[in-house]
Amino acid sequence: MSPERINPPELSPPAGFSHAVAATGSRLVFLAGQTALDTAGKVVGDTLPEQFERALSGLLTALAAAGGTAADLVRVTVYAVDVAEYRAHARELGRIWRRLAGRDYPAMAVVGIVRLWDVEALVELDGIAVLDEVGRPRL
Repeated sequence: MSPERINPPELSPPAGFSHAVAATGSRLVFLAGQTALDTAGKVVGDTLPEQFERALSGLLTALAAAGGTAADLVRVTVYAVDVAEYRAHARELGRIWRRLAGRDYPAMAVVGIVRLWDVEALVELDGIAVLDEVGRPRL
């Protein structure tokens, strides 16, 4: 399975996302929201980029445990407590994404919210991936 990124020329050029992603596969993986929690359940990182990197790493770790890779992501939603700050750091966040997840972007949305479960958290990412049955982990 290789997700097909669809970016119609009639729409604005995508930067850091794909307008649509079509995928076929035999296994859907729904990824819970990940924030910048460490293994003790404490939010780490004082800046949005630090927390974004930690949250994305957590999302990719959960996906890997399900047998997938970043290339299998078809949808990611970013919840940000400060969208203006997110936009201000967009280039840096894009570099973090490319370093950890590569250059193929899933369909994405950034949603501004009042706060997250942990008040110190600045950003949360959740996602959906489509895997071939071959990617299924051994349990």
